[in-house]
Amino acid sequence: MTDYQAVFVTAATLLAAALAARLVLRRQTDRLLARNAALARELERAKESAELEARLREHGDSLWTPERLREHVRVKLSGRPLVVVSNREPYRHVARGLRTEWVTPASGLVTGLEPLLRACGGTWIAHGDGDRDRETADERGRLRVPPDLPQYSLRRVWLGDDEVAGHYSGFSNEGLWPLCHIAHVRPEFRPSDWAFYKSVNEKFADAVLDEIGSQEEPCVLVQDYHFALLPKLIKERRPDARVAIFWHIPWPNPEAFAICPWAKDLLEGMLGADVAGFHTQHICNNFLDSVDRLLESRVNRARFSVKRGDRETLVRPFPISVALPEGPEATEADARAARARVLKAAGIAPEFIAVGVDRLDYTKGIIERFRAVERLLETSPELRGRFTLFQIGAPSREALAGYRDFTAAVTAEAARVNARFGGGAPAIALLARHHTQAEILPYFLAADVMLVTSLHDGMNLVAKEFCAARADGGGVLVLSRFTGAARELRDALIVNPYDADGVAAAIKTALAMPPPGAPSACSACAGRCANATSTVGRPSSSPSWPPCASPSAPETLS
Repeated sequence: MTDYQAVFVTAATLLAAALAARLVLRRQTDRLLARNAALARELERAKESAELEARLREHGDSLWTPERLREHVRVKLSGRPLVVVSNREPYRHVARGLRTEWVTPASGLVTGLEPLLRACGGTWIAHGDGDRDRETADERGRLRVPPDLPQYSLRRVWLGDDEVAGHYSGFSNEGLWPLCHIAHVRPEFRPSDWAFYKSVNEKFADAVLDEIGSQEEPCVLVQDYHFALLPKLIKERRPDARVAIFWHIPWPNPEAFAICPWAKDLLEGMLGADVAGFHTQHICNNFLDSVDRLLESRVNRARFSVKRGDRETLVRPFPISVALPEGPEATEADARAARARVLKAAGIAPEFIAVGVDRLDYTKGIIERFRAVERLLETSPELRGRFTLFQIGAPSREALAGYRDFTAAVTAEAARVNARFGGGAPAIALLARHHTQAEILPYFLAADVMLVTSLHDGMNLVAKEFCAARADGGGVLVLSRFTGAARELRDALIVNPYDADGVAAAIKTALAMPPPGAPSACSACAGRCANATSTVGRPSSSPSWPPCASPSAPETLS
């Protein structure tokens, strides 16, 4: 064998050995990958099993109590103080003749938050707008509330008439409110309103910093569209503060949001928070799209967060809810008694009762609701004089001409429909005044049908309050598809409020449903309300922040 042949044989032998070794290694790698895949499947099954077991355990002890909430927040916040900031205060002091009385404003925000402070303590900072607010607070605007059983502190911030007009009436409610609701009302953005919006946010930042003082890592929970700039203002001066903002109304798509001349400033202010909360994932997605479109930032779609520089803001859905009413659950006898009281007070005797409970706001679909009732009586003449919609309407934002005009339009529309169908019970009984919790609950219990026909709503707590109140299983919820609540209360009769025929048909279907005691859409909704929301039911599994969900009694107009 020549030297050349020897080299060739040696090379071939080495190559064969290398190929054999590679084949062995590949087989070993394949076996290892197969074992790893099997292990991963086993781990996933174990995870699913553990999650199911946890859910079952949690379901066995699902209802929040004040004590359980207090302990939950204590653990989550590690004993750090809690500060809540909102425009609306939980208690107003007003003059009633020569007396001073306290009242709870009609507000979904108050319904969702106030019991959290009752259970856990802390400080609520808000605009003091009652005509007797100053004389019932100390020199710093502080007092203990609730007035009849103090459990936490209220810090009132005083605003002048020009500040209220620019910040609240102008930029917040003539600008941001119509911008964020698809109700086809043109938003108004004036530079003077923007200047007041900024200055009022700065005034509230000063109040927050005064309250937290030198406390380490205080927790600040900012509420709603009135204070989009506040998280950044707080973080700039107190980087150690844990700040969250909860946006109680919808968020538009980025093209619509960009209409606001100061859209970037609002986003930058909100991204000062550690957590930005919204009612639904869809609203979170709109917010992330707006940030991605308008700001230089890194939007992490997998983590649902926004990173700017060294700061990261988590964006999460927190579907706010209500608590079950205190005391014994309502029975069929309670519902019959409530119905008798409602009809006696009204002086009428319809066979069928529908109820609507809203602020007098153009986003609530009240006029559309009246037209659906009109269509119902057109197509079902046998219901004329036998069907009445009791519409509770709390006056709202009366300083704005648009809201005064809307209230007048609601009143005129009710009168027009009633004039068409004279004889017997009126088609619509309009109760245009503020109602207390005690006054609203009998209407919930008396209703055969609850009508929630919002044109656009972040959540709508009235729908959940109705379900929570109807432990007797009576009544049927007719719910707008354009509410956040429709994503949870899927057993309601879901309608398009712009479709008068469709809403009328849903009302007629509801009236034909089985009586209490038989399976019904209402009892199914009540079950979902008690098991699928963040406070009526099991605790939220969202990030470790209690942004807004807390027990409350049925009283609020969402």
